[in-house]
Amino acid sequence: MRIAVAGGGPGGLFFATLIKRADPSVEVTVFERNRADDTFGFGVVFSDRTLAGIHDADPVLREALTEHGRHWDDIEVRLKGERIRCGGNGMAAIVRRTLLALMQARARDVGAGLRFATEVTLDDLADYDLVVAADGAGSRIREQLDADLGVEVETATAKFIWFGTDYLFDGLTFVHERSPDGVFAVHGYPISDEVSTFIVETDEESWRRAGLDEFDLTRPPGESDLISKEYLEKLFADQIDGKRLLVNNSRWGNFRTRRTRRWHTLAPRPVAFLGDAVHTAHFSVGSGTKMAMEDAVALSAALTAQPGRLEAALVAYEEAAQPSVRRIQDSARPSLAWWEHFGRYHEAFEPWQFAYHFLSRSITHSRLARRAPDFVDACHRSWVASHGAEPLETPFENGGWSAPGRAVEVELSHGIPVSAAGLPLGEPVEGPWGGVLAAPDAESGLPETLTTLASLVRRGPAIVAVHGGTPLTRTLLTEQTRLAEGMPTLLVDPDLDRDKALTAVLSGRTDLVGMSPGWDR
Repeated sequence: MRIAVAGGGPGGLFFATLIKRADPSVEVTVFERNRADDTFGFGVVFSDRTLAGIHDADPVLREALTEHGRHWDDIEVRLKGERIRCGGNGMAAIVRRTLLALMQARARDVGAGLRFATEVTLDDLADYDLVVAADGAGSRIREQLDADLGVEVETATAKFIWFGTDYLFDGLTFVHERSPDGVFAVHGYPISDEVSTFIVETDEESWRRAGLDEFDLTRPPGESDLISKEYLEKLFADQIDGKRLLVNNSRWGNFRTRRTRRWHTLAPRPVAFLGDAVHTAHFSVGSGTKMAMEDAVALSAALTAQPGRLEAALVAYEEAAQPSVRRIQDSARPSLAWWEHFGRYHEAFEPWQFAYHFLSRSITHSRLARRAPDFVDACHRSWVASHGAEPLETPFENGGWSAPGRAVEVELSHGIPVSAAGLPLGEPVEGPWGGVLAAPDAESGLPETLTTLASLVRRGPAIVAVHGGTPLTRTLLTEQTRLAEGMPTLLVDPDLDRDKALTAVLSGRTDLVGMSPGWDR
């Protein structure tokens, strides 16, 4: 069997190594458009919890991280002069160029062919039995195909730019600073003894107000935005002890989440896709390279298990690899949404609650407490110091209505909230009343719902009860209501349990949560 791999990133190189190890008779050649020592970006980061399958498949990554990587356990959040640390987050990072060099050597050692500075098309690869397209988010192989792969792409509203810095962070660090133009945030982490990755995000309004939209994005790849480099070096100077930002094709973009229903085609010739060519997840969950390497494990295993049955093997590959990717993408969407709105949280929350809100964006209170009990205990103490009671036991009062705690019993009629702890919900009545707002089933419906919300708030309810929609649209709507409109919210969620309720209240995503009769408070 002859296999051509288009793309010499970690996913493509790892697949070449695995398939050659599994079956030395396979002829596998990797074609990479760049030179062997070219690379865009700075570092690659991995979570300790996610690497077991990759390490079991081949030791190259484990050895690379052990010999050349940086490891840490804590996440640090810097905000308004405070530095808050949260443990239990074991992670490791390595310089991307170092990782690629080690993976190139490993692929050669097992007999894979590597051809650099070689751009290939499907026509160039007509003599191969299988083309593995590992050529990234801008996959040219994917664009050449006429096949319907079921591709969906969502573009984030937040702007981001990727730098390095010669300031060494202790571990994964999130830094937030307000400039006269708006709020800017950094994802920073060490990748060697000399360099850290330094990714900056902001909203488009702040980006334009700062004049950072002046760089011409039509310029060829490789040229970096030095106007933004100078602006951000000054803004974050105190946070990085006056060190430099380092450029490498550093330019602003909007993250694009790609989902693809089918990862292979047999026409006009057999092609299997892996990594960013068919799926992406926001870099805040640190899973892009990991997912590509796990795809490589699944594809190699499927081909090895079904020799001579290519179509069946490619179907088996999708069945094995896609569920994990979908789970990561589903968890990445709330994380990406957090970064689209972090300026709002920066203004609204004290540092401890900001950090808790951030770290609970994709997981619940109980999971966070297992990872970092000291951090969670400190958040509880901060809440109690401000409110005099534990989160769900804290009394609430507004607009002439009160409740003894933040979890209140809600009466539903045909799935719609009609009362909460004796407070009528719906149309205004004499005395205290609450408004009801249905969250949309998709984020695209939020603008229309926000118009309805503004009209509802003007009528003066004691609270606004948000129900329906999805977990994400409900959360975005409760946050808009309480943080932008200044109106207390009641989150009504049919899947709510004590863990989720506590997460929602302690994080400041809602003021109250609705419960069904018999729910264990």
